[in-house]
Amino acid sequence: MSIRVLFVVPYPLGKAPSQRFRFEQYFDILSTAGFTFQVAPFLDDSTWAILYKKGKSLFKAFGILKGFLLRVLLLFKIGRFDFVFIHREATPIGPPWFEWIVVKVFKKKVIYDFDDAIWIPNTSEANKIVAGIKWHHKVGQICKWAYKVSCGNVYLQSYAKEFNNNAYVIPTTIDTVGHHNKIKEQREEPVVIGWTGTHSTMKYLEPLVPVLQQLEEHYAFKFLVISNSNPELSLKSLVYLPWQKETEIEDLLKFNIGVMPLVNDPWSNGKCAFKALQYMALGIPAVVSPVGMNTEVVDDGLNGYVCATPQEWYSALETMLLDSRLRSEFGKAARNKIESCYAVTAIRNNFLGLFA
Repeated sequence: MSIRVLFVVPYPLGKAPSQRFRFEQYFDILSTAGFTFQVAPFLDDSTWAILYKKGKSLFKAFGILKGFLLRVLLLFKIGRFDFVFIHREATPIGPPWFEWIVVKVFKKKVIYDFDDAIWIPNTSEANKIVAGIKWHHKVGQICKWAYKVSCGNVYLQSYAKEFNNNAYVIPTTIDTVGHHNKIKEQREEPVVIGWTGTHSTMKYLEPLVPVLQQLEEHYAFKFLVISNSNPELSLKSLVYLPWQKETEIEDLLKFNIGVMPLVNDPWSNGKCAFKALQYMALGIPAVVSPVGMNTEVVDDGLNGYVCATPQEWYSALETMLLDSRLRSEFGKAARNKIESCYAVTAIRNNFLGLFA
C-alpha cells in the first residue's frame, strides 16, 4: 500500500517561492516513488491575490476566517494519512492548536518544514496589524512535537535541534531539468545587474544604492529589478519588471550579474540564499553579502563574489561589468555548483528520506 502524505501549507499551489522550491517540485518524484498525497492550503486563490494589497480588509478577514474553518474540517480527514507535512505553520496567527491535535490526538507523524527564522518577529508594513498575535514561539513547540524537522540551512537546524534531535538540513532546491534549464549568454550588451524578490525583501537593496550610483558615474549598465512591487530607488540605471510566473526564467535570463545584499542580523541569517541559487542555476554569477547561507552557496572568486563592504561591492561589480569572459567562467562554475549540491536531482533522496 502507498504512503499517504497530507501537505498542510499556508499558500495556494504554485504561488509562493518557499512552497514551489522546497517541496512542490518534488510532487512528481513522490508519485513515481509510490506516494499519494493531498495539499491543503490555508489561503485560497482570491485571498492570496489581495493579501498584500492595500484595502479590502473585510475580504481579507473573510479569507482568514475561511482558512480557519478549512483547518477544522481538515481534522476529520487526518486519519487517512501516514504523514502530515507542515510548511511553516498550519495557521498564520494564534497558537499551534492544529499541530497539537494532529500529534497528540491523532498520533500522526509530522514533518515540520521551514526556510526562514520564523520564530523571530519580523514586522513589516504589510503584517504589522497581526504581528502581535503571530505566536512566534510556537515554532519551537512544533519542532518538539514533530517526527522530523526539515530546515533550510544549518542556522535554522541549530535552532530546531534545541527541541528535536531529528532536525535535518534540506536546502531549497532548483529544478535544473524542467525549469531553470537554460544558460545565460554573457556577451550581450548593455550589461544588466539584476535583483529579484518581493516587496518584503526590497529593503535590503537600500545599502547598495550608493555603490550603484558610483558605478553609474563611470559605466553604462542597467539595474533590473523583478518584483511584485515597483521599487523607489534613486538610480538612473533602474528598470522595473513586474514578476510573472509564466516568464520567470526568460526574465531572469536578462541578468548578466545577480545581486543578493543582506544585513547581518538574526532574521537574515536564517535566509537560504534562494536568489543566489536562482541566478547561479542559470549561469549568472552572484554577488552576495556574507550572511546566512550565502557563503555556502557562493564560492568567492570562483563562481561569484562575497562582499562585506561598499568598496568590495564596487570592486566586484566593476570587475564583472568589464569582463564578459570572467562572467561566463563564473557562470559555468555557478551552474555546476547548483547541479552538484542544490538541484532537485541532487537532493531527491534526502527529501524522500524525511518519510522513512
